[in-house]
Amino acid sequence: MHRVGSAGNTAGSTRPRKEKRFTYVLNDADSKKHCAGINCLAYLNGSAFSRSDYLFSGSRDGTLKRWELNNGDASFSATFESHVDWVNDAIIVGEKLVSCSSDTTLKVWNCFSEGACTRTLRQHSDYVICLAAAEKNSNIVASGGLGGEVFIWDIDAALAPVAKSVDAKEDEVPNGNSRPALTTLCNVNSSSNIASSNGQTHGYSPITAKGHKDSVYALAMNDTGNLLVSGGTEKVVRVWDPRTGSKKMKLRGHTDNIRTLLLDSTGRYCLSGSSDSMIRLWDLGQQRCVHSYAVHTDSVWALATTPSFGHVYSGGRDQSVYLTDLSTRESVLLCTNEYPILQLSLQDDTIWVATTDSSVYGWPAEGRTPQKVFEKGGSFLAGNLSFSRARASLEGSAPVPVYKEPSIVIPGVPAIIQHEIMNNRRHVLTKDTAGSVKLWEITRGAVVEDFGKVSFEDKKKELFEMVSIPAWFTMDARLGCLSVHLDTPQCFSSEIYAVDLNVSGAQEDLKINLAQETLRGLLVHWSKRKQKSSSHSLSNGDSSSGKDVLSKDTPRSRSEVDDGTENHATHVLPSFEFSTVSPPSIITEGSSGGPWRKRITDLDGTEGDLPWWCVDCVTHNRYPKENTKCGFYLHPAEGSPAPNITQGKLSAPRILRIHKVRCSQNH
Repeated sequence: MHRVGSAGNTAGSTRPRKEKRFTYVLNDADSKKHCAGINCLAYLNGSAFSRSDYLFSGSRDGTLKRWELNNGDASFSATFESHVDWVNDAIIVGEKLVSCSSDTTLKVWNCFSEGACTRTLRQHSDYVICLAAAEKNSNIVASGGLGGEVFIWDIDAALAPVAKSVDAKEDEVPNGNSRPALTTLCNVNSSSNIASSNGQTHGYSPITAKGHKDSVYALAMNDTGNLLVSGGTEKVVRVWDPRTGSKKMKLRGHTDNIRTLLLDSTGRYCLSGSSDSMIRLWDLGQQRCVHSYAVHTDSVWALATTPSFGHVYSGGRDQSVYLTDLSTRESVLLCTNEYPILQLSLQDDTIWVATTDSSVYGWPAEGRTPQKVFEKGGSFLAGNLSFSRARASLEGSAPVPVYKEPSIVIPGVPAIIQHEIMNNRRHVLTKDTAGSVKLWEITRGAVVEDFGKVSFEDKKKELFEMVSIPAWFTMDARLGCLSVHLDTPQCFSSEIYAVDLNVSGAQEDLKINLAQETLRGLLVHWSKRKQKSSSHSLSNGDSSSGKDVLSKDTPRSRSEVDDGTENHATHVLPSFEFSTVSPPSIITEGSSGGPWRKRITDLDGTEGDLPWWCVDCVTHNRYPKENTKCGFYLHPAEGSPAPNITQGKLSAPRILRIHKVRCSQNH
């Protein structure tokens, strides 16, 4: 799986420090919609805050979105953008939204804000997969991930100011261990179960629940926050005291990975769903499994219960949602989906379903009176053995879903699943999950042609050009959209004649560096606001505020620099103008070592941790310039009386017009 790189520690290294990468993510024309699978859902009852009800969705496109729920309709309300990889889980704690991601961080947001991140919490060493919260103690959050780590956070303490220089826009909690965790619950003693993931001695550190030897996929906490359960690839349910991080018990019974967990409000009963296709009900007082339910034919990935914990909704890889009465074992197939189900969220009489598709589906659920669903018929008794439902399905006795269509759909846009960089190094051909093939111009982030549902391979052959342009970027579509990566000095290796871009009034020999002009287009808002801010500061007599961002960076080692004297930072050629309606986002490494993401129109000029080489290029018209030349041979055209050239291999600048070769031959 893709992993987000970090600056790393280069102390004592004899190799030159690798410069920060600059990435820009191209957003679809409808940026109010997700463009990749939905990993998580969180429902906020707004009545406690005298506000509307909201549904939050977290996606593999790296963003969260807020949807306002009114009279059976859902309307877009805000995008929360800061994670640089998949958003894997999200929970509501009071007025705060906490999310976790494959970028190894947790992020804290104000639920009612316009999407600004309040704080980034860094402690995990690998992807953060799951979260859990105590409903009656809105300070306590637990997180788990692929590194086998489980951390318990006191959010209030984590958000408190720390004695550390932090980014002006997004603070970071360091990996320290200087304070006792969870001051709202207890005073922590010197238990060996409490640990920090490193040895730093400043800032806030969460409690560590040590014991997992492998990946953690699921967490759940009771209402008061004095009981935590976890599960993962070890096939056991572990029970913890989150106030100290100490182990309480271990429950065995599942035969495959545990993917989802729920606790009742008292903390006595626990529900677990597993890749063994089973749902199990555990009595933690008796420390044993009291019921097992075989309703699914494949992995169970999502569970949601009614408030009384009497009925459970379940979903998973078999694309089906079942409703099961935990006492009578009666079960009914509520609905089927076109995609595997990743998470469920119950809101009164609607069950919200998140799948590997980019849309969110709301199905009738009768959450207040689930017995009404059983009255519609089609119920069966859940078996005890995992193969019983699979066998029934094979024998043709599979149940019929109660509901055929969802009552509400929050649509997404199809994710890009295939892409090909064209030879001109400006166009990229893509194919999405709906089968549509499109041609993108990445130097301005726009679709130049939508070919519809055609053969990707045939269209690629049709668009082939016999040109050779140096590779100046790399790209991937992991987020369901195109992410373009620029690394110095390689990104500055490609040039094009201005006349080929139809630049009016350009001299015939004028060459344009593709990376430089692309960076200007991406950072034009940053440049204008930085200049305005500097001018305002200078007019107030603050001579230090206009200090160059580059001055705080380490000494640079680079090749020959093209040192232009004129500042063209705010002048953008038409071929490099990016949309302000659906602007791209940029991702780069922060000064504290963690990556950050922001839309180009949200850059305010105060971002002091942009890569120095990007700032140098945009602000000072300087960039690494290689003296690379290309070699070639001259041969007479077929049937031409021209003599063979005997002087052998010729060389010229990497970009060269063919009529110049003809002129050289004539001379």
